[in-house]
Amino acid sequence: MATTVEVPKLGNTVEDCLISAWRKHKGDTVAAGDVIAEIETDKTNFDLTAPVDGVLLETFFEEGALVPVFTVICAIGAAGEKVDAVPAPSGGAAGGSGEVGAGLAEVDAGPGDSALPSAEAVSGNGGTYVGASGRPRLSPRARRFARERDIDPYSVEGTGPHGRALEDDLRRALQTGPRPAPAGPGEHQLAATGTGPVRPNVQARATGQASATGQASAQVAAVGGAPVSSVRQRIAKRLRESLTSTAQYTLNSSANARGLLAVRKKMKASAATADININDLMVFCTVRALLEAPGTNATFVDGALYRHTAVHIGFACDTDRGLVVPVVHDSQDLSLLGLARRLKELAAQAVAGSIGVDDLNGGTFTISNLGSLGVESFTPVLNPPQVAILGVNAIGLKPVRKPDGNIEFIDSIGLSLTLDHQVVDGAPGARFLRALRDKIENAEALCTI
Repeated sequence: MATTVEVPKLGNTVEDCLISAWRKHKGDTVAAGDVIAEIETDKTNFDLTAPVDGVLLETFFEEGALVPVFTVICAIGAAGEKVDAVPAPSGGAAGGSGEVGAGLAEVDAGPGDSALPSAEAVSGNGGTYVGASGRPRLSPRARRFARERDIDPYSVEGTGPHGRALEDDLRRALQTGPRPAPAGPGEHQLAATGTGPVRPNVQARATGQASATGQASAQVAAVGGAPVSSVRQRIAKRLRESLTSTAQYTLNSSANARGLLAVRKKMKASAATADININDLMVFCTVRALLEAPGTNATFVDGALYRHTAVHIGFACDTDRGLVVPVVHDSQDLSLLGLARRLKELAAQAVAGSIGVDDLNGGTFTISNLGSLGVESFTPVLNPPQVAILGVNAIGLKPVRKPDGNIEFIDSIGLSLTLDHQVVDGAPGARFLRALRDKIENAEALCTI
């Protein structure tokens, strides 16, 4: 029997991936470990490898197709072996394989989900995923969320791939609008079943819904006459989700940067530490402040607040692909020099598009530094499920009154802390800023090699 190859789950937030290129084609001989396709997410590129030796019997999607994770995209087997339909997924193992089945199973089905005998139509690179009822498909978590709260998930507009309703869509609808109508008889049973995607050239059979979605996507994708990449569209979607699913507010403060600048000057004079810059120092100070005031080193998931003792610090990185947020795990265990090296290593990988999936997930707090670009103040947007993000602004002269009443100008660095008011009030945020201010102003004693 032939072996199937699926799109792996590349991180907790990745719902779909783009097949950017096929490196092997139908009829090619492949060996286990050979790269057969290049997979792209909004954050990184990934080489999909063959799990077994054999011949690439069939590819089920064209280059440029946006495919949900755990979807079978090709089959490998013996020369001449026939594969007539998209096989059933193997059960969700990243990059996993399984024998080709005769029927079509739901791509993202959870345990206990079954397949309908009739295939569901799906466009391979656009349109709306629809089930036998002609309504948009649901993610597994959305199905469970709707079932637990006895609501009709089809009354909520989906923001997922191809119009698919996600759990966050249902949660926002409950928080910000009228309660979605209860599900009617048999709704939950229907929502828990379906069939997987057929080949990309099959037309979606939604009653006008797919075409409407396609028109809306085309309107969104055109900016200044140039199409917006799928990566940019996914970044935009996540930012909208961040703003609509959280109660964001920003606290602004500043710190005397004299010590910070003194440390930077000292580091620059030594060949071993010349590469350590202001951003490295700010990240180091932030990690130490989070250990002292941990109320903002937290994540908010499914109605529960998780406070973290380890600091997995994320930092916003500008790349040609858009905004990427690499994560330095267990940053509290690194020295200043070790942290600076790790920051630069991850930034280089992010820019090159080669950063590993594990280095893009698991963050507990994020820093966005626009100070080097001269920005004096801004409102950073939360990176859910994190509950806080720090914006670092430019260093500039600021007048302050001395104890004797005279005015002096100091080098001041601006700090903008955005919080989720659902779980973090102003006082914990202010305590963190106070701790950070103390670290910055005592950088000469703190930031040593």
